[in-house]
Amino acid sequence: MKWQAKCSYLSVKLFLASVLVCVVAVPSRAGNSPLQELIGRANDQVAKFVEQFSDVKCTEHVTQEKFKADGKVELKEQSTYDYLVILTNAGGEISLDESRLAVHEQKKEEKKRISMLVSNGFATLFLVFHPYYSSGFEFTQVGEDTINGHKFTKVQFKHIPGMRSPAALALRGREYPLDLAGVAWIDPETGVIAKIDAGLANSMEDIGLKTMRSEVEFQPVPFKGSKDLYWFPAQASVEVETPRQHWRNTHNFTDYKQFSVSTEEKVASR
Repeated sequence: MKWQAKCSYLSVKLFLASVLVCVVAVPSRAGNSPLQELIGRANDQVAKFVEQFSDVKCTEHVTQEKFKADGKVELKEQSTYDYLVILTNAGGEISLDESRLAVHEQKKEEKKRISMLVSNGFATLFLVFHPYYSSGFEFTQVGEDTINGHKFTKVQFKHIPGMRSPAALALRGREYPLDLAGVAWIDPETGVIAKIDAGLANSMEDIGLKTMRSEVEFQPVPFKGSKDLYWFPAQASVEVETPRQHWRNTHNFTDYKQFSVSTEEKVASR
């Protein structure tokens, strides 16, 4: 999906919203290495998760912070939204779009004249492991870790320059693909992703982006009447620095509920 950083002169987008995810064939895994097998399981999980994520809604609490040069908080704002991801499928292409309906949002007159970071789409950073994008990354196994008593395999990922990426920087009417790099915590048996840390593989200070770090944590969510546990985003944070400004946004997702929406198009007769 996508996120935007609205600064005084800089706009950053992660195409994790309004992104077209084409349905692609998954190659045979016969003779693959253990790491390739694990990435394949993660590909399967993310492909399924894209559809699962569009069948739920939740409450999103957003905390926006802007820091002074000494690291102290200059301004802090909090908002609450009804949040859902809308999935449409036309001609074999899947389109994902985030939808937010404000439950509580500070009124404009309450806000100071200080640019704040507006971030969207980090909850879907898992698209790095979607079959449409994963071929554009290099993967390396970097050990194991335990989260809440469960063992996960740590997989490092790094974008291959020139290959397809789910992220881009929009600046002065142009878009620059972002070379994302980071680590994902993946269940070795199921391919479920529990956590992702990501940032820039290469500096972009020459065009105004000093650093960008993001972290997404996923947790299993039980639904009434279902024996399966689905892993959904619990918290997503992003921290961005330019040569003169520093922000951090934290998104907390709670109260997941399943719902079903169907649409029908008709041509009116004259």
